[in-house]
Amino acid sequence: MHDPSSLRVAAETDDASVIANSRHDPEWFSVIFDRYFTTIHRYAAARLGPAAADDVAAETFLAGFDQRGRYDLTRPEAKAWLYGIATNLISRHRRDELRLYRALSRSVTRDDVESHADRVTDRVTAEQLSPRLARALKRLSQGDRDALMLVACADLSYAETAFALGIPIGTVSSRLNRARAKLRKSLGHAAKEV
Repeated sequence: MHDPSSLRVAAETDDASVIANSRHDPEWFSVIFDRYFTTIHRYAAARLGPAAADDVAAETFLAGFDQRGRYDLTRPEAKAWLYGIATNLISRHRRDELRLYRALSRSVTRDDVESHADRVTDRVTAEQLSPRLARALKRLSQGDRDALMLVACADLSYAETAFALGIPIGTVSSRLNRARAKLRKSLGHAAKEV
């Protein structure tokens, strides 16, 4: 994949084909990294804050590279697979996530976390959470929070979320309904759009 024509072909190739090619030529996996690093990093930052997001995003692609031989080549898009890896890694950082939500729930204004917000450039980050929302998210079970964050922050469909978490789509629906109900109760009318 060293010549310019290979790069053009890689850019026009679906994820499954890129991953298949990476099994014989590991450099192909850089295409997957380039396509998804920013979105995986944004998701990790929303869950853990920017400091841990760097590590989680890097670990996600390292794990993906190591697991590429087991990737289901019938799935043309690797997005949900990568989010599943990232979510599993985030669960190892559960204390960090809960600590962040606790700190945010105690903050009076968003100025308390301004230094972190300056480092995160996209629309949804943990620093943008209101203290009430941070408290409500902290109270959710890990499974409910994972499903909610994959749908809300990663913009995955229910089917993609089910694949990412390795659970049935009905379980995703149940977890989202439960999470939304708890958020509505905690936040009142402000949560009707969650």
